[in-house]
Amino acid sequence: MKKGIHPNYVEITAKCSCGNEIKTRSTVGRDLNLDVCGNCHPFYTGKQRDVASGGRVDRFNKRFSIPGAK
Repeated sequence: MKKGIHPNYVEITAKCSCGNEIKTRSTVGRDLNLDVCGNCHPFYTGKQRDVASGGRVDRFNKRFSIPGAK
């Protein structure tokens, strides 16, 4: 590899808002603060909730639907 053209690849600590700390390597060069990680993300913890409300189209269809129509 050519010298002087690659960024420094150093060990950093990524700190999550839940308190989890992850040691990794990066070219960022400073510690990172994360909002979510694998320990607290709803998809990985199984605490994911379904979104009951669809959106504007579903609301429109519900409001103007004909009773008994398919």
